[in-house]
Amino acid sequence: MDGRRRTNPYELTDESPVYVISVAAQLSGLHPQTLRQYDRLGLVSPDRTAGRGRRYSARDIELLRTVQQLSQDEGINLAGIKRIIELEHQVAALQSRVAELSSAVDGAAAAMQQREAQVHASYRRDLVPYQDVQQASALVVWRPKPKRLPE
Repeated sequence: MDGRRRTNPYELTDESPVYVISVAAQLSGLHPQTLRQYDRLGLVSPDRTAGRGRRYSARDIELLRTVQQLSQDEGINLAGIKRIIELEHQVAALQSRVAELSSAVDGAAAAMQQREAQVHASYRRDLVPYQDVQQASALVVWRPKPKRLPE
C-alpha cells in the first residue's frame, strides 16, 4: 500500500495481486515464459498463491512493460535493468525518508517556536528595557595627577 489504511479489505489497488500469468503476459505484451524468466532473475517478482501460482499486480504489469522497453528500445541488458530497478527502489525509499524527516523537522520547529513564545510570555514586564546609548565620537585622554612631594 501507499501508506494509507484500507477500510475495505476487498478494495483493489495497484499493489493488489489479481492477474494470473497468462493475463499478465497478454497485458504486458510478453510471452508467459518471459515472465517466468524475469521472475527467476528477480526483475519482477509477483506474489504467490497458496498453490505457488504467480499473481501479478497492476504495478507488476507496468514494471514488465518498463523492463521490455529498456531491453528492446534502449538496448540495456537484463543485469543492467535489474540494477536500474534496484536503484529506483532505493531512490523512492530515500525520498520517502526525506519526506518523513522533513515532516519531523517541521514539527520540531513548530514546537520550538511554541516553546519560545511561552518563554517570552513568561517574562516579567516590570523590567526596564535596555536602550542602546549613542556613542559620541569624542576622544577622552586620561592623565594621572602629578604626585605631590611630602612636605
